[in-house]
Amino acid sequence: MPTLTAIPYEDFVADVRAIAATIADGDWKPDFLIGIGRGGLVPGAYLSHATGIDLLSVDHSAKVYGFGDQLLAQLAAKSGDGKRLLVIDDINDSGRTISYLRDAIDGAGGVSENVRFAVLINNIRSAATVDYHSRTIDREITKDWFVFPWEAMAPDKALLEDAAEVPERIA
Repeated sequence: MPTLTAIPYEDFVADVRAIAATIADGDWKPDFLIGIGRGGLVPGAYLSHATGIDLLSVDHSAKVYGFGDQLLAQLAAKSGDGKRLLVIDDINDSGRTISYLRDAIDGAGGVSENVRFAVLINNIRSAATVDYHSRTIDREITKDWFVFPWEAMAPDKALLEDAAEVPERIA
């Protein structure tokens, strides 16, 4: 059974501020932030307030057939029109979500140089890469299941079920 490790609110805010500072200091400025449901919605909202950049959202977690894909196709069109998009999620762990989103946007005709990805926590062993992150972990060493402030309402049973979806990241 994995160790459930709560991310303190203050650490979450510090992570968002770190990403906001990296964006402010960089040459690439997004036109829109894209919060990915569920884990990227709260960080996306906070990052939107920190940067003043408008926030859009895509629900990926509900897995309602076709729903998120329609929105990803609209984002692909925006990137094709020259709009820069920064996709936000809480963690790049296995890389499945980031890879899926990148492939869906590219597959719908998106312009990859106009789409970047940010996460609060980046697993250096992930199959996907991100452009911005606040901190890194190595899943070879860190097996904890991180519980972000917005997940604190979930019962432990639900958190453990989420963790068990990809057993190798916690075993």
